[in-house]
Amino acid sequence: QVQLVESGGGLVQAGGSLRLSCAASGNIFRVNTMVWYRQAPGKQRELVARIASDGTTNYADSVKCRFTISRDNAKNMAYLLMNSLKPEDTDVYYCNAGVVPILRDFVLESWGQGTQVNVSP
Repeated sequence: QVQLVESGGGLVQAGGSLRLSCAASGNIFRVNTMVWYRQAPGKQRELVARIASDGTTNYADSVKCRFTISRDNAKNMAYLLMNSLKPEDTDVYYCNAGVVPILRDFVLESWGQGTQVNVSP
């Protein structure tokens, strides 16, 4: 019923920047909390940043003061601006959201397919 699509990943040198986008589409009544995760090969998925429907944010300590999460409720989109990128930030980045479908009373957890971020030395 609901689809999330990430975009904006790519190759960048250390110290550079990337802006990731997450677009939610489908029969959406409301999008609650939106979250960015990342996962490197052989590792568990890690929370990067979270933004609630009221705009409240929190970040992993490793990205605090470098990354900024934001959202556009009218467009059902979330963004992750990544500055001062480091090689350790190389991961697949995933968008996650709690979504209330039209004519439903429950919240669905939806995941995107991920976008690759590669940071070279």
